[in-house]
Amino acid sequence: PLSRMLVAYASGHEKVQGAVNGVLRKLGNLPATVLFSTLGRIAARAVETQITAEMIPVWLNELAVNMKNGDLKIHNGEKWDPSTWPAEAKGYGFHEAPRGALGHWIKIKDQKIENYQIVVPGTWNGSPRDANDQRGPFEEALIGTPVANIDQPLEILRTIHSFDPCMACAVHVVDTDGNEVIKIKVK
Repeated sequence: PLSRMLVAYASGHEKVQGAVNGVLRKLGNLPATVLFSTLGRIAARAVETQITAEMIPVWLNELAVNMKNGDLKIHNGEKWDPSTWPAEAKGYGFHEAPRGALGHWIKIKDQKIENYQIVVPGTWNGSPRDANDQRGPFEEALIGTPVANIDQPLEILRTIHSFDPCMACAVHVVDTDGNEVIKIKVK
């Protein structure tokens, strides 16, 4: 949420500016530069949640007005029937999810999914260095983080938690026949 809130703030979005400035005031009239931090990521999530919660009644009202006026189209139903689908296709979709950029890729062959790939925000945020030796967001955020107690580096935990990481909850490795290849149990 930090990048979305910073872009909205810098472009003059009134609700975002009001909410962010309110947070900065309550924290002791801090400058906006403190937003590029663990504090900023946490505050951005709260501000975005607050604004979304305030907008839900507005959006619901708009939907109700549209429906009352006979506008019941909420999706394109032309391709809803699987019999209209091609035997082979490739597709992709991108979305800005609460944790960051989310990408989906699919390949269909003989009207069956041949390959499906999702790259979730945690993959981007927790990525290793790239081919140009550029650090991933987690690593970049940890550079220069002061740690009060090296035996209990809570500051590192707080920094990573501020990204709201969500890694794979379970990984299942199976062969092409569906037989389990490996089972890993984490205690």
